[in-house]
Amino acid sequence: MNLENQLKIIERGSAEILTKEELIKKLQLGRPLNIKFGIDPTAPDIHLGHTVPLQKLKQFQDLGHNIQLIVGDYTAMIGDPSGRSETRPMLTTEQIQKNLQSYTTQVYKILSPEKINVLYNSNWLGKFSSTDFLKLASKYTVQQLLQRRDFNKRLNENKPLSVTELLYPLLVGYDSVHLESDIEIGGTDQLFNFMTSRAIQEAYGQAPEVIITLPLLEGIDGAKKMSKSLGNAIGINDEPFNTYGRLMSISDDLMVKYFELISDISIDKLENIKKAIEKGTENPMEYKQQLAREIVQKYHGLEAALGAEEKFNSIHRQRNLPTEIESVIITYSQFKDLEIIPLIKQSGRVKSNSEARRLIQQGGVKLNGEKINDLNYQVFPQEGAILQIGKNYFRQLYFKKE
Repeated sequence: MNLENQLKIIERGSAEILTKEELIKKLQLGRPLNIKFGIDPTAPDIHLGHTVPLQKLKQFQDLGHNIQLIVGDYTAMIGDPSGRSETRPMLTTEQIQKNLQSYTTQVYKILSPEKINVLYNSNWLGKFSSTDFLKLASKYTVQQLLQRRDFNKRLNENKPLSVTELLYPLLVGYDSVHLESDIEIGGTDQLFNFMTSRAIQEAYGQAPEVIITLPLLEGIDGAKKMSKSLGNAIGINDEPFNTYGRLMSISDDLMVKYFELISDISIDKLENIKKAIEKGTENPMEYKQQLAREIVQKYHGLEAALGAEEKFNSIHRQRNLPTEIESVIITYSQFKDLEIIPLIKQSGRVKSNSEARRLIQQGGVKLNGEKINDLNYQVFPQEGAILQIGKNYFRQLYFKKE
């Protein structure tokens, strides 16, 4: 593929490339480049937000470059301090291996396993002598480390900052030295680590890697970064119908971003969708169904995708529901029952419990098509449940434990 087309693919959805000039020079070398992506297996499951860099790796894989999937089994014992307000607990080797097995199984739904170099940084960092650590530490200054916003913030707030956390960016930087990485990709929250890696490579006499940062994907609420703890995430192991329904609940603008970052749709088709949405010449719901079908098929297969779509359409037709319903996240305590009145209030329809009671007494509240008459009705937190108030107010409910 010629240079111009490679650049179009690489730039798709990228937040920043440092630097584009260096990237062009590396692509002109005429050899497969070493593309580094590091994972710390600190959790067993991944959601669609985690797949954004994996999609970019797939694009590099399709272009014929070498994918270096760095399993941070050594650095996971420290944990990435990016964005953290406190020190992470250190993981055991057993926890890391258990998480890793689940993680790689999910990654292979996106990337071809036979075209990936899976590398464990314990293989080289675990062999470091005290002299090696001192040599690495001498390549960077405390002043440079304290430029990191989250480190500086913790110091100013008199919160603990461990020496191991200060070592973390140096150790992942040495990963790039050991592997002679040409390009490193990851979220925008990783920029400090990546800049450190470039500096460490130069300190060891290597050409610095090109940095490609990618946006952090918003969850279904369209406001905050996708996170299971916030209840706005779609896990790639979630039930097909739940995944389909959640994707149908996102806004049109967010749909376009999902197409760009986590879909395999071609660049030309993506541009056509963007233009159609801007001009209002097409029904966005049809594109949303296309996106939902593709994502479910990718992680669960074609049969599951078609089944989820058929079930979704059937439910909305039978209950005379609109095809696009705004989603809302309901928080509840795991220690007490979830009642209908505070749920209605959280849905945003009313501002007080008394208003919610009045709506129920007037017969205007339905949950999954069933009229609610009991003021003390206990709600089972079913993902994707439909709350209807009156004729025109609909919300698709998702739940998060406090």
